[in-house]
Amino acid sequence: QVQLEESGGGSVQAGGSLTLSCEGSRQRYKYSEFSVAWFRQAPGKEREGVAGIGCDGSTTYAEFVKDRFAISKDNTKQIVYLQMNNLKPEDTAMYYCAAYRPLVCRATMDPGEFRYWGQGTQVTVSP
Repeated sequence: QVQLEESGGGSVQAGGSLTLSCEGSRQRYKYSEFSVAWFRQAPGKEREGVAGIGCDGSTTYAEFVKDRFAISKDNTKQIVYLQMNNLKPEDTAMYYCAAYRPLVCRATMDPGEFRYWGQGTQVTVSP
């Protein structure tokens, strides 16, 4: 059973930055074998994919965060980061990380692929 714990959320003004962390633990396999993604869900809205990183280091981003957010993975520390710059009020949401161990490494934000989910960390961006 993989456990994921998010941290780094908080309240910032528009234009500010935050770095979210997703730390994995208790996995049976090497952390490097997992693909990880960040999702978010705002009140009254559906969950949406934000960014994903494959076990091969490939990345994928939602159009609305391209050039503002960056996902990275430190297999030694077993942490996936989401660097968020130029935050906008519409980025306000609960952010979740998720992981799975794929047969073929690839970056994806398809929630149906992910077996393990964290509890989330709140990001609030004020105008």
